[in-house]
Amino acid sequence: MREKLKELEERRRESELGGGPERVKKQHDRGKLSARERLDLLLDEASFVEMDRFVTHRSSGFGLEKKKYLGDGVVTGYGTVKGRPVYVFSQDFTIFGGSLSETHAEKIVKIMDLALESGVPVIGLNDSGGARIQEGVVSLGGYADIFLRNTLSSGVIPQISAILGPCAGGAVYSPAITDFVYMVRGTSYMFVTGPNVVKTVTHEDIDMEGLGGADVHASVSGVAHFAVDSEMECLEGIRRLFDFLPQNNREDPPTRETTDPFDRQDEELLDVIPDEPSRPYDIHDVIRRVVDDGEFYEVHGDYARNIVVGFAHVGGRSVGIVANQPAVLAGVLDINSSDKGARFVRLCDAFNIPLVVFEDVPGFLPGVAQEHGGIIRHGAKLLYAFCEATVPRITIITRKAYGGAYDVMNSKHIRGDLNLAWPTAEIAVMGPKGAVEILFRKEIGEAEDPEAAAKAREAEYRERFAHPYIAAARGYIDDVIDPRETRPRLISGLDMLANKRDVNPPKKHGNIPL
Repeated sequence: MREKLKELEERRRESELGGGPERVKKQHDRGKLSARERLDLLLDEASFVEMDRFVTHRSSGFGLEKKKYLGDGVVTGYGTVKGRPVYVFSQDFTIFGGSLSETHAEKIVKIMDLALESGVPVIGLNDSGGARIQEGVVSLGGYADIFLRNTLSSGVIPQISAILGPCAGGAVYSPAITDFVYMVRGTSYMFVTGPNVVKTVTHEDIDMEGLGGADVHASVSGVAHFAVDSEMECLEGIRRLFDFLPQNNREDPPTRETTDPFDRQDEELLDVIPDEPSRPYDIHDVIRRVVDDGEFYEVHGDYARNIVVGFAHVGGRSVGIVANQPAVLAGVLDINSSDKGARFVRLCDAFNIPLVVFEDVPGFLPGVAQEHGGIIRHGAKLLYAFCEATVPRITIITRKAYGGAYDVMNSKHIRGDLNLAWPTAEIAVMGPKGAVEILFRKEIGEAEDPEAAAKAREAEYRERFAHPYIAAARGYIDDVIDPRETRPRLISGLDMLANKRDVNPPKKHGNIPL
């Protein structure tokens, strides 16, 4: 037995060497951690249990039969994050460039199947050169096996992807299906076709960072939800997500203790909204003054910045926040912000996370580019997402709520549960200036002083329509509140809705306008 145990220990040590010390050093020289170092940072101390450490590839061509490494380029298993079980895989770039083979894929598929069966989140640490060319279609089949599991798990268990090196070709579609994508500046890249292929086909000259770097995907394409400066920051960010997400779609999100008084009223909320209706303000100033301890974990912060989404706790409860951002494009809804908002709303609904909406929206962005780009179709995604959501939903209208955008942003008409407004709320078909130009065009044109006539009519329109009381009289707004009461009213509303039970008509699935 002792001899057998000695052999076991030797094999274990061999499996932990990866591609060898020299390749690990090269990994460090690139500013990257090894596959196992990443797991040590991500998981609770000494919690990782490895699976399939002795797996090797089955390929017999192109000299691979002479090069076999234990683990075959990916470390898989389970552990805990903040005491909660998770399944993980961490690709090892020091072994065949982390390329995906048949057995490499089988290891990932195994832990994904176990995660789905157990109702436990999956975290993937991606660092791979792509499909292992020597294995041909078998490798491609391995990717498809993973994509299927990503899809079947979607909305059932949280799936989180960290891109910690290259992720190219078909490999990009697995992270793209998952719930959150993290990228690290300077070391991680995602693209379907690399710079060389792009140059050959389209004659565009671009480097890897410009084509598929972290900031490109976090701010331009919207593929990445987070772009961070280091792998340590990335892994810590993933750990932070577990403050808000449940284990699966049948559990409630986690709660936490807070010393922030439930009845706290912030005087500074009285000064957030400018007296001039057209002046911008930062919606973050509202969010931070309302949520527990001022802590807001923003998602997709650099993309479509005219809408803000992210997680916070309110009265100890995990909530998803969706807010128009008046400081960017006046908070209008456009193609990208509609997509961003819709995806986040659906994620929260899938995982039983209540939604808190801060509304200040002048409408949808006009223009030929928006119309031709499909603003109707994209705006309908956000409308669909809110209509479909059955979680508790509370809206606070802080200022503008104009036109169809009023309906879309979780109005009472689409099953908003609790709809409140500040006294500064303006709920109307359109803004006073636009309305006056339509209603009184002839009168203003014939006036001795058209500018003065227009201003007088705007003031009249604002007094008659640009306030929350007509909507409140109809019951479309449940109450007009003092801004200082926002936090206690949100907490009492979430308490009241804690046992909400709402269902949609039976169906296989809806047909969201993708």
